[in-house]
Amino acid sequence: MRPSLPIDTSLLRPGMRLGVGLSGGADSVALLRALHAESRELGVVLHAAHLHHGLRGDEADADLAFCQALANQLNIPFLHAQVDTAAEARSGTNKSAESIEEAARRLRYCWFRELLSKVPLDAVATAHTLDDQAETVLAKFLRGAWTEGLSGIYPKLESPDGGCILRPLLATTRAEIEIYLRDLNQPWREDSSNRHLTFTRNRIRHELLPLLETWNPRLREHLSQMASLARDEEAWWQAELDRLAPQLILPGRPVRGGGRAANDSFAIEIPRLAELPPALQRRLLRHAAAQLGSAPDFAATESLRSLALTGKAGQKLEMSQGLRAERTHRELRLTPGADPAAGTKGTKVPSEYVLSIPGETEAPAFDLRLSIDLSMPDAAFGGQPKTALLRSWKPGDRVRIRHSSSPRKIKEVLERMKVTGSDRALWPVLEFDGHIVWMRGIELEPEPGITVTASPLQPHPLSCVSSPQ
Repeated sequence: MRPSLPIDTSLLRPGMRLGVGLSGGADSVALLRALHAESRELGVVLHAAHLHHGLRGDEADADLAFCQALANQLNIPFLHAQVDTAAEARSGTNKSAESIEEAARRLRYCWFRELLSKVPLDAVATAHTLDDQAETVLAKFLRGAWTEGLSGIYPKLESPDGGCILRPLLATTRAEIEIYLRDLNQPWREDSSNRHLTFTRNRIRHELLPLLETWNPRLREHLSQMASLARDEEAWWQAELDRLAPQLILPGRPVRGGGRAANDSFAIEIPRLAELPPALQRRLLRHAAAQLGSAPDFAATESLRSLALTGKAGQKLEMSQGLRAERTHRELRLTPGADPAAGTKGTKVPSEYVLSIPGETEAPAFDLRLSIDLSMPDAAFGGQPKTALLRSWKPGDRVRIRHSSSPRKIKEVLERMKVTGSDRALWPVLEFDGHIVWMRGIELEPEPGITVTASPLQPHPLSCVSSPQ
């Protein structure tokens, strides 16, 4: 009997021109072999797509040669390109710093989008598995994600420019994949960087998940099920918000005599908000904030609810998420974070974001997603709650640049970087324990015990500047 692998063929349709992301690893090799075995029955036309990231030297060159040989063996067209991921991560083309892994992911999906439009392809399939799903959900849970974060990796992502990304192996385990390949006598490549425990993802894969599985051997399955539940919950909530938001979220300000004057604010009537269950209150507040480019975390959302339900007319709240809230007799009004009283030069008021350690936050004011991981036990911090402050630099701030002999003024550093105008005024830094431990665009002396990771905030997972799973 021919070996088989469970794949979700409901994502495919006859006549589809399908690119298969092929890294050379077990997952992608298994996906290509399984789809090739069923391609005639499914009626799909396959292309193998390999991106050389310019990392790992001879090892990556061997990956490319392996993938090309496999595509030739299966008589499948082979698409490939090479990028300089390290140079891209170092470059100033993005508004915020990226790790190598983040830059590689962004470049990979940018290239997929290019293939969708230029080859053209109808879809690109990636080999994310049930294990990848479990790792993603657990990572997002550790960072304090809302339920949309617990949705994990989506089986299908539509591109606004046409085409889509498909994940046919999300219900398939890594163990099933390796059994399938061994039954085929099909070799695969091992990426040595997957064993490096300096990367959070690898620590979750090799340390945390195996430890948790001593408590529940079915944990990966349950985390994958949680993602499915969360996706369905999110779809329902989105439909409910699409129905209710136009009735409850009012644009602009009320004017004497009736009606509302259009401006860049939104309001929610307090009596109507108070009638709703807390879950819907939170959803509406976050939905309104999202219309203004803000993504309040749990604490900020609760502050908004408290102001609306128990606050007094005239009370205001300056939100760290780039949002201002004002309580009137009947409304909670939300406006963008710029304060008209801050000055006459039109410079946005610098926003501040408080980050828990470990934790992650999105900072729209800086087009930035920042996460902090612990690399030593909590006891090293005295067992006290740990927070850091993401803010714009201030005169007098100093940083210790890596390999430098003494601290330098940030003002002088920005001058040497030739940063000017509003970018200079709003240049972000991260303050921890009274000193700066991270600054955009500069490698600072590492802070013992914590690791800071920064990446750009992007609107869509298939855009060339996104970082999808």
